[in-house]
Amino acid sequence: MKAAPDMTRFFHPVLPARQLGKTPVCIEIGERRYVLFRDQHGRAAALDDACPHRQAPLSKGFVRSDGRLACPYHGWNFDAFGHGRSPAQPTLTHCDTIAYQLVENYGYLWLAAKQTSISALTKLGWDGFEFAGSFSTLFKAPLHVALDNFSEDEHLPSVHSSLGWDEGGLSQVSFKAETFSERTEVHYQGPQRRSPWLPFLGVKAGDQFHNDWITRFDPVHAVFTMFWVEPKTGRQRPLITRTAIFMVPETSSRTRFHTFVFFKIANKSLLHQFVPVVRWALLQAGRRELAADASFIVNVADTPLELEGMHLGKFDKPVIHNRRLLQSIYYGGKGET
Repeated sequence: MKAAPDMTRFFHPVLPARQLGKTPVCIEIGERRYVLFRDQHGRAAALDDACPHRQAPLSKGFVRSDGRLACPYHGWNFDAFGHGRSPAQPTLTHCDTIAYQLVENYGYLWLAAKQTSISALTKLGWDGFEFAGSFSTLFKAPLHVALDNFSEDEHLPSVHSSLGWDEGGLSQVSFKAETFSERTEVHYQGPQRRSPWLPFLGVKAGDQFHNDWITRFDPVHAVFTMFWVEPKTGRQRPLITRTAIFMVPETSSRTRFHTFVFFKIANKSLLHQFVPVVRWALLQAGRRELAADASFIVNVADTPLELEGMHLGKFDKPVIHNRRLLQSIYYGGKGET
């Protein structure tokens, strides 16, 4: 699927803010390269990663003492607004390049076009939830393939080893998918399999595992809410997690996942005494679960965009709808069909 030329109409998380220091960094969205750098005051900025002179990568250059990014080829240099200068021809007027917004939020840098309203930045954080942290995972697959994997939980017994149900519990899973013009809402419930780490978080094998999520396409991201219920009493376990996963297509064959993990612990739970441990455990578990998906996804990376010829089941309803919304909203109807 080809990216539409205006993908930067959405704010994408592109890099942990701590990873941008004195050296410029190149990032990609939809086959297009951008350079991130900090000026002399430490403020983050973003430009096209191609000097308007002879297309040399600005990310291979350096930040001068005056905070301007210098091209490594002929020394043309640019400020955070893209205003350029030519050392060889100080009076040259057509030196400018394209600049972008670069906003820091929840420890990440988010990139969008200058004309994109800041109100379009995805809101993260919910009442009562604490922020555990964030991490990134590389998926060596196109966006539509990576998105498919996060549109169903049928693969949990095969690809994952601890979260959710095993093969024996799959037949006991209840499932509901609701489709809307701008989103997909999915609800799963089934028996939690045995896990080596969940008991430390107050979860037991046989609990009813609930995984509810909403997928949106401005940009492509899903927010997963997970919790467990004790089956005999119907009482909810004290831990609830809420995870926002942004799926950023770097190239036609590579998708970068940026994950933000939040959690809430019920009042009077003993888990409140171990919040640092809970935070650490959730991040480690999240990294492990996404790494399992990323490890397997390379085996289906060449799955075609067209669904014809595939024998789909009930769990694939969100896959079908998400493909349509990916095309109509995120790519603006300009991708390949």
